[in-house]
Amino acid sequence: VQLVESGGGSVQAGGSLRLSCAASGGTLIYLHMGWFRQAPGREREGIAAINDEDGRIVYGESVKGRFTISKNIGQRRVHLQMDHLQPEDTGVYYCAADGAWGPLVDRIADNVNTKYQFDGWGQGIQVTVSS
Repeated sequence: VQLVESGGGSVQAGGSLRLSCAASGGTLIYLHMGWFRQAPGREREGIAAINDEDGRIVYGESVKGRFTISKNIGQRRVHLQMDHLQPEDTGVYYCAADGAWGPLVDRIADNVNTKYQFDGWGQGIQVTVSS
Protein backbone atom coordinates (compact mmCIF):
# COMPACT_ATOMS: atom_id res chain seq x y z
CA VAL A 1 0.00 0.00 0.00
CA GLN A 2 1.35 3.40 -0.97
CA LEU A 3 0.24 6.48 0.94
CA VAL A 4 0.82 10.09 -0.10
CA GLU A 5 0.12 12.96 2.27
CA SER A 6 -0.57 16.56 1.31
CA GLY A 7 -1.38 19.77 3.11
CA GLY A 8 0.42 20.83 6.23
CA GLY A 9 2.64 23.85 6.62
CA SER A 10 2.96 26.59 9.22
CA VAL A 11 0.28 28.41 11.15
CA GLN A 12 -0.05 30.55 14.24
CA ALA A 13 -1.62 29.23 17.41
CA GLY A 14 -5.38 29.09 17.15
CA GLY A 15 -5.28 28.57 13.42
CA SER A 16 -6.32 25.65 11.26
CA LEU A 17 -4.76 23.29 8.76
CA ARG A 18 -6.06 20.40 6.69
CA LEU A 19 -4.12 17.28 5.79
CA SER A 20 -5.06 14.75 3.16
CA CYS A 21 -3.83 11.25 2.42
CA ALA A 22 -4.45 9.16 -0.68
CA ALA A 23 -3.88 5.41 -0.75
CA SER A 24 -3.11 3.29 -3.76
CA GLY A 25 -2.09 -0.28 -4.43
CA GLY A 26 -2.81 -3.30 -2.27
CA THR A 27 -5.56 -5.86 -2.55
CA LEU A 28 -7.33 -5.49 0.78
CA ILE A 29 -11.12 -5.35 0.77
CA TYR A 30 -11.09 -2.78 3.53
CA LEU A 31 -8.30 -0.33 4.20
CA HIS A 32 -8.65 1.48 7.47
CA MET A 33 -6.69 4.71 7.56
CA GLY A 34 -5.41 6.97 10.27
CA TRP A 35 -3.02 9.70 11.30
CA PHE A 36 -0.04 9.74 13.64
CA ARG A 37 2.38 12.47 14.55
CA GLN A 38 5.88 12.66 15.94
CA ALA A 39 7.48 15.63 17.63
CA PRO A 40 11.29 15.89 17.96
CA GLY A 41 12.51 13.66 20.75
CA ARG A 42 9.13 12.07 21.31
CA GLU A 43 7.50 8.80 20.35
CA ARG A 44 5.06 8.58 17.48
CA GLU A 45 1.56 9.39 18.75
CA GLY A 46 -1.75 8.16 17.36
CA ILE A 47 -4.13 10.97 16.40
CA ALA A 48 -7.20 9.61 14.64
CA ALA A 49 -8.41 6.77 12.44
CA ILE A 50 -11.50 5.96 10.42
CA ASN A 51 -12.96 2.54 9.65
CA ASP A 52 -13.29 1.86 5.93
CA GLU A 53 -16.18 -0.58 6.41
CA ASP A 54 -18.56 1.25 8.73
CA GLY A 55 -17.12 4.72 9.26
CA ARG A 56 -16.30 4.31 12.94
CA ILE A 57 -13.83 6.88 14.18
CA VAL A 58 -11.35 6.92 17.01
CA TYR A 59 -9.40 9.93 18.31
CA GLY A 60 -6.46 10.32 20.61
CA GLU A 61 -7.16 12.22 23.82
CA SER A 62 -4.89 15.12 22.94
CA VAL A 63 -6.89 16.07 19.83
CA LYS A 64 -10.48 15.27 20.76
CA GLY A 65 -12.76 18.20 20.03
CA ARG A 66 -10.15 19.96 17.87
CA PHE A 67 -9.33 17.56 15.04
CA THR A 68 -11.77 15.87 12.67
CA ILE A 69 -11.01 12.91 10.44
CA SER A 70 -13.12 12.19 7.38
CA LYS A 71 -12.93 10.19 4.19
CA ASN A 72 -14.24 10.47 0.67
CA ILE A 73 -17.03 7.93 0.16
CA GLY A 74 -15.94 5.18 -2.17
CA GLN A 75 -12.35 6.42 -2.24
CA ARG A 76 -9.29 5.59 -0.24
CA ARG A 77 -8.63 9.16 0.68
CA VAL A 78 -8.82 10.60 4.17
CA HIS A 79 -8.59 14.11 5.54
CA LEU A 80 -7.60 15.52 8.89
CA GLN A 81 -9.09 18.92 9.69
CA MET A 82 -7.05 20.46 12.49
CA ASP A 83 -8.60 23.42 14.30
CA HIS A 84 -7.51 25.41 17.34
CA LEU A 85 -3.92 24.37 16.72
CA GLN A 86 -1.39 24.86 19.51
CA PRO A 87 2.42 24.84 19.51
CA GLU A 88 2.38 21.37 21.05
CA ASP A 89 0.71 20.11 17.86
CA THR A 90 3.95 20.76 15.99
CA GLY A 91 5.52 17.69 14.46
CA VAL A 92 5.70 15.44 11.46
CA TYR A 93 2.32 13.96 10.64
CA TYR A 94 2.11 10.50 9.10
CA CYS A 95 -0.73 8.73 7.39
CA ALA A 96 -1.06 5.02 8.13
CA ALA A 97 -3.26 2.27 6.76
CA ASP A 98 -4.05 -1.31 7.63
CA GLY A 99 -6.47 -4.06 6.72
CA ALA A 100 -7.26 -4.59 10.40
CA TRP A 101 -9.13 -2.01 12.50
CA GLY A 102 -8.11 -3.24 15.93
CA PRO A 103 -4.42 -2.29 15.81
CA LEU A 104 -5.28 1.28 14.84
CA VAL A 105 -7.66 1.55 17.78
CA ASP A 106 -5.05 0.01 20.08
CA ARG A 107 -2.45 2.62 19.15
CA ILE A 108 -4.71 5.65 19.03
CA ALA A 109 -7.13 5.07 21.89
CA ASP A 110 -4.93 3.15 24.33
CA ASN A 111 -1.35 3.55 23.03
CA VAL A 112 -0.77 -0.20 23.19
CA ASN A 113 0.31 -2.77 20.61
CA THR A 114 3.09 -0.38 19.63
CA LYS A 115 5.14 -3.07 17.86
CA TYR A 116 2.44 -3.83 15.31
CA GLN A 117 3.54 -3.26 11.72
CA PHE A 118 0.89 -1.43 9.73
CA ASP A 119 0.41 -2.24 6.07
CA GLY A 120 1.57 1.18 4.96
CA TRP A 121 2.96 4.52 6.08
CA GLY A 122 3.17 7.82 4.30
CA GLN A 123 6.41 9.74 4.03
CA GLY A 124 5.34 12.30 6.61
CA ILE A 125 4.50 15.97 6.34
CA GLN A 126 5.56 18.82 8.59
CA VAL A 127 3.10 20.84 10.66
CA THR A 128 4.47 23.81 12.57
CA VAL A 129 2.41 25.89 14.98
CA SER A 130 3.96 29.07 16.30
CA SER A 131 2.91 30.87 19.45
